[in-house]
Amino acid sequence: MIATRILRRPRVLIVGCGDVGLRTLPLFHARAARPRVIALTHHPERAAELRAAGALPIPGDLDARRSLARLAGIARHVLHLAPPQRDGDTDRRTRALLAALRAPRRSVARGAHAATAARSAWRNPSFIVPDALFGATSAIAARSGPVRFVYASTTGVYGDCRGAQIDETRPVRPGNERARRRASAEQQLRDAGVQSGWRVSIVRIPGIYAEDRLPRARIERAMPALVERDDVYTNHIHADDLAAIIVRALARGKPQRAINASDDTDLRMADYFDRVADACGLPRVPRITREEAQTRLEPVTLSFMRESRRLRNERLKRELGYALRYPTVDDFLRERIRAHAGAARDADTPR
Repeated sequence: MIATRILRRPRVLIVGCGDVGLRTLPLFHARAARPRVIALTHHPERAAELRAAGALPIPGDLDARRSLARLAGIARHVLHLAPPQRDGDTDRRTRALLAALRAPRRSVARGAHAATAARSAWRNPSFIVPDALFGATSAIAARSGPVRFVYASTTGVYGDCRGAQIDETRPVRPGNERARRRASAEQQLRDAGVQSGWRVSIVRIPGIYAEDRLPRARIERAMPALVERDDVYTNHIHADDLAAIIVRALARGKPQRAINASDDTDLRMADYFDRVADACGLPRVPRITREEAQTRLEPVTLSFMRESRRLRNERLKRELGYALRYPTVDDFLRERIRAHAGAARDADTPR
């Protein structure tokens, strides 16, 4: 009976359980229903880390379709946080994932075989019992695949907006191959949602920051930023806020709907670097013209300096009802400065 109750728990599949995926796990564990979280990984060495964080790791590689066969019917809630492959305009990884999730699943025998399978799952947590073992409702889910699906996309799909304020109604115009692959994934998922009746939420993500994701290394290397007249607007979200937004979208996102997962920060790129440098006690980076940048900076770095936009996030607040923990980068940096000052005082206090 205990095993049956555990196996009946709702399941969430995380595809691409990196830093942000790991940050979602405590949020799932805090829920009353406490779903069983399954994490797809093609790195065997990460299995222990995922188990320790509360997820059940299963092997699979989005670049090897045969390895995804077990995903059919495995969960009714999916977080797709994996990036596309590094070449081409079409996201082949999302195509492989959708094919696996929508594939017809081999029927599972009832009676003694079902009981044996359930006992095997109880003894061996790496064995996933199909939902079809547990009644008609789950059998319907098995035929239709996931019911709720969240995809972590990028705000790069908007392309260069020349510093304009934009919301999710802005047509996508990806300006580079990387963003075109993301737009491809979005369209594939929208089509799958319409065809299969899934509730697909697309979370468009700007620059992610956190204590361990600040551009300190860039600042320490004194990598230059652009002068004000040439500089671009950038958008930001703290990794903890992003994890919470993704989980909220899984529960409340409207079908086939995009959400800008951006905070309220309104800064140019060089100003952001200055804020971080000041908070970390580092010298500010030098500023150069765009013409100078063409000869001094790497192409990848330059690509982020060619697009300027300011994201509106009313849909995030209105539809998901999400209140940002860190409304701006400045809010986080002020908290960081206070925390470090407090730690320094504690270190100087005699014991």
